Amino acid sequence: MKIVSWNVNGIRAVEKKDFIPWILGCGADVVCIQETKANPGQLSPSLLSPGSEDDDDAPLFSDEKGPSYKSWFSSAKKPGYSGTAIYSKTEPDRVETLGNPLFDDEGRVTIAYFGKLAVISAYFPNSQGVGLRLPYKLDFCAAIYEKCTSLVNDGYNIALGGDYNIAHKPIDLAHPKANEGNAGYLPEERAWMDFFTSHGFTDTFRRFCREPAQYTWWSYRMHAREKNVGWRIDYWCVNDSFLSHVKDSRILSDVTGSDHCPILLELD
Repeated sequence: MKIVSWNVNGIRAVEKKDFIPWILGCGADVVCIQETKANPGQLSPSLLSPGSEDDDDAPLFSDEKGPSYKSWFSSAKKPGYSGTAIYSKTEPDRVETLGNPLFDDEGRVTIAYFGKLAVISAYFPNSQGVGLRLPYKLDFCAAIYEKCTSLVNDGYNIALGGDYNIAHKPIDLAHPKANEGNAGYLPEERAWMDFFTSHGFTDTFRRFCREPAQYTWWSYRMHAREKNVGWRIDYWCVNDSFLSHVKDSRILSDVTGSDHCPILLELD
């Protein structure tokens, strides 16, 4: 099973940058999307399918050469903001949100269940300048941990993919010293990643790659992507007891169209 996660920085914008040919050719069984910045009623029929909220009669998002994708969206109440989605070739047993209006109102989480596997598309809040939204972010982190732990205790395995908006360690960004007081690399954010990855969950990418200069986000300014001056803030984490089923975890840095690139998780 191949699962891809990608913060597209606006699904309507990335549609104009060959998103559909990309998804049809990426070989993924499930694609998790973050920062959709739209609700289904604003999207072209090509991006929708039966099962998308507010549009049960939309045509299938399909490829003549293979199985169709169906889509599920969790949209923010605020127009043009946040939002997550999941595309899947296999119908999930069920799809749900986090179940907390504080975060569901921003479309922060979409969860699809496939047997005993819960695939989670998550868009962690940005703590913003001087940590303006840091309390909200840490509340979200706590809620995600509680949800993942609850699922594991109920017998599920979890694959938590998305934009965590946190660079965990100095290796995960180009200029750690210069960014110690900046959003995404605040001590409280890194401390939560320490906690999360020492209390039952694993950052899968670092199980396969210990090399520096491996990033998933680059500023649009100063030719940062060309120079590879970036941050690794997108992750696939799984519960420790499921780690033996992870065959690969990679950054697909050659895929453009957003300031983030996709990340791949392959399961046996």
